Amino acid sequence: MAQRLIIGISGASGVIYGIRMLEALAQDKTIETHLIMSPAAKATISQETDWKVTDVEKLASVIHKPGDVGASIASGSFETMGMIVAPCSIKSLSAIANSFDADLLTRAADVQLKEGRPVLLLVRETPLHKGHLRLMLQAAENGAVIMPPAPAFYGKPQTVDDIVNSTVGRALARIGIQNTLYFEWLGMSKERPPTDE
Repeated sequence: MAQRLIIGISGASGVIYGIRMLEALAQDKTIETHLIMSPAAKATISQETDWKVTDVEKLASVIHKPGDVGASIASGSFETMGMIVAPCSIKSLSAIANSFDADLLTRAADVQLKEGRPVLLLVRETPLHKGHLRLMLQAAENGAVIMPPAPAFYGKPQTVDDIVNSTVGRALARIGIQNTLYFEWLGMSKERPPTDE
């Protein structure tokens, strides 16, 4: 039986992270993806990408409506390997941190946390004020992994796609899915960096 992974896409900037994650997982027949997109996420997809919402949905194994709080993923008895919210808006972060299960995205995250399963939140906001930081701490204290999509440059990315892939690859690896989307750090290069001399 395929392992199940829940992917939430909220309305923060950076919907490409969730889309790329679905693209990568669509190639892996051992993973069954369960997708929830907020209404704001659908609007952001149209704003930020050339993707159609229907085409994004086709990448997922199962699609859930955000208002369907009776869906399979709303129960802890439905076995999954966890959940990734990519990107995670501050609104979704706030709901998850406070167990305010107003929709299926936040209910599914809360269920994963209560079951002790990994929940990765790719929080996409900057700059951050104290309220945002408090919410991240509260979510982390409840068991969530706070993983802002901060790019790594040691792999010398050449394109925006390289940066997106690296973040997606690291998130998938963190939840236990091995992949080749990111550059594995093998130690400092023996070559000395150029100096001003």
